[in-house]
Amino acid sequence: MKVEKLKAKYLLVFSLLTALAAFAVEVDGVAARVGSSVILRSDVLGEMRRAGVGEDKYAEVRSEMIERELMLKAAAKAKLQMQDWVVENRVREIVTRVFGGDMNRFKATLAKDRIAFPEWRQRLKDDMVVAAIRWQTVDKTVSASPADMRREYDSHPERYVTDSLVTVSAILVGPGDAGKKPEIEEALKSEPFGEVAKRYSSDARAKDGGQWKDIKPEDVFRPEVCAEIAKMKKGETSKWIELDGWNFLVRKDAETAGVKMSFEEAYDAVAQNVRKELADRRYREWIDRLKSETYIKVY
Repeated sequence: MKVEKLKAKYLLVFSLLTALAAFAVEVDGVAARVGSSVILRSDVLGEMRRAGVGEDKYAEVRSEMIERELMLKAAAKAKLQMQDWVVENRVREIVTRVFGGDMNRFKATLAKDRIAFPEWRQRLKDDMVVAAIRWQTVDKTVSASPADMRREYDSHPERYVTDSLVTVSAILVGPGDAGKKPEIEEALKSEPFGEVAKRYSSDARAKDGGQWKDIKPEDVFRPEVCAEIAKMKKGETSKWIELDGWNFLVRKDAETAGVKMSFEEAYDAVAQNVRKELADRRYREWIDRLKSETYIKVY
């Protein structure tokens, strides 16, 4: 009798725990089922936060997570495993590169973001498995044939043009010196731009007259400044551009338009684009095949 009561008690506890687990999943919300695996809405939202994307990307991120789960299952089926020592080497590499080898500081950063180290390590291991199964299944079989490369080069000439370069001079005035703008404008009426830049600018090239020679603006300046440079003609000086309390005055000194590269000059870029296009196509075919073989339900 006591045994029966004990069994009944354990069954009741088990039932309650099962119900609570189901309730937790229901409250969180199931985003998708991939075979026997469940992707929760909180999983998707967490991935969105890590990627730094907005709510409009929810469906896209969920699709990526479904594909990731399919690849993990494919890796398990192929008995592809990532040895622990390989993962540990990768962990040390990341901590050394980003945190100067300070594991305690790294773990403190994870804790601040409410991420447990074992959870982060498992995520890293899964990433490595996904990369390995994709390379084994798709990427290692991809090659660029001469015919495909010639077709790519002839079909997309706009891709194989040298970068347009500009030479610009800039005067940068810090937040505390905005009152000097009228003084600078007056000086520019009678003095060369470079001399005024040397005297007033806080720019890194002030000692060179504020000049940035043969650059791609996006490599140096913020998008708002780049947009202004793009509209300017050679020799033209912009109006003051204010960004976060800093003020920019920019003059376009020269501009070199991009020129079409020969096939030989563009060879590496052409080969890379052909391989990428072919790999993307094979990847989609592979994922579509995995989807057709797996029960998937999206909520």
